[in-house]
Amino acid sequence: METELTTLSNGLRIVTANRPQIETVSLGIWVNTGSAEEIAEDNGISHFIEHMVFKGTKKRNSRQISEDIENVGGATNAYTSRHFTCFYAKMLKEDVELAADVLCDFITDPTFDAQEMAKEKEVVIQEIKQSNDAPDDLVFDYFQEAAFANQATGRTILGTTEHVRGFTAERMHAYMKGHYTARNMVVAAVGHIDHNQFVKIIEQRLSHLPEHCHYTADQQIYTGGAKTECKDIEQTHLVLGFDGASYQNPDYYKYSVLSTIFGGGMSSRLFQEIREKRGLVYTINSFNQALKNVGVFGIYAGTTPNELQILFPVVVDEIKKIMNEPVTDIELQRAKIQIKASLLMSLESSSTTAEIMARQMLLFGRVLSAQEIVEKIESVTADSLQVLAQKIFSSIPTYALLGCSGGGYPSYDKVKELLSF
Repeated sequence: METELTTLSNGLRIVTANRPQIETVSLGIWVNTGSAEEIAEDNGISHFIEHMVFKGTKKRNSRQISEDIENVGGATNAYTSRHFTCFYAKMLKEDVELAADVLCDFITDPTFDAQEMAKEKEVVIQEIKQSNDAPDDLVFDYFQEAAFANQATGRTILGTTEHVRGFTAERMHAYMKGHYTARNMVVAAVGHIDHNQFVKIIEQRLSHLPEHCHYTADQQIYTGGAKTECKDIEQTHLVLGFDGASYQNPDYYKYSVLSTIFGGGMSSRLFQEIREKRGLVYTINSFNQALKNVGVFGIYAGTTPNELQILFPVVVDEIKKIMNEPVTDIELQRAKIQIKASLLMSLESSSTTAEIMARQMLLFGRVLSAQEIVEKIESVTADSLQVLAQKIFSSIPTYALLGCSGGGYPSYDKVKELLSF
């Protein structure tokens, strides 16, 4: 993947990858801020800003935003994560300037009209309620809260109903002024695009942005802990976690390979032993959730309350095995191939490629080549994975559970006892 990069005088980075064989362009503006950069009283403000910019700018009201994009067959959307807020679009190649104009308006000229804010607050509150009604989502909020107790990373992306109701236009403009700055953003585009022309389009609209941020995010620290709730639902949802790897960790790809072997697919150890052999779950997997400076290695399972007492010891047995026995050559090669294939397949999508480019620019200050990533994956050895497993599973556990309305689930002390190797 060949890319071109231009940095404007104010520090804004513009990165593109030309694919002349297609007729579309995926483009977006990525801002290096999300819920993990919010102070407690602003929890949820990044996500609410993401919603509100679509409700009107100085050039366009909400209807005009939708019609301008959809009249030419394009699509636009946005998302907020713990570390990033993104506004993106996909258009035919001849409509790139229109899309860029709409996206840049979001950044520079949102109006935050009072009537629109009142309506959108109710929309976001409905989103919060919907999330609270989805136990397989809610248990991860509990998990995050326990793993990063009393820290921004432990708070939800959506915020609370009380926070959302309290947001004002003044607070939102102040937040954008402090965070939506040139060096804290990347503009990326992939598709049938001329880099120099695209730079001119963005420069005309964003060269006046201030250069530096006016905030300092607190250092986040993995703490471990527990949050459990008895709830009258059919399944019990369980997340068990340990200290993991950030994107910056030099062992990041070791964590990825280990997670793939342990619970990354239908051929993984957890899936084969717990679902295929024993039939204890419908869903079970492991993950390495990487953030900027911290990470969590975790296991998720959904099971019935009756099976929970059986499930726990089996999971612990699988943890012991991967700590004490080297992974096989077949497992290692299969995991490496899975990760490489996933990477290369994702680069076939222009939208995903733009996201990868922007995220890497914000995290590392450059775009990593596919070859560089593949070499890091290939360098992982079976011995290093055994050492890594011993390190991960010796850390303080995080335990989140939702369901099991009749009680009878293991206490946190019991979980720690089972994991005392």
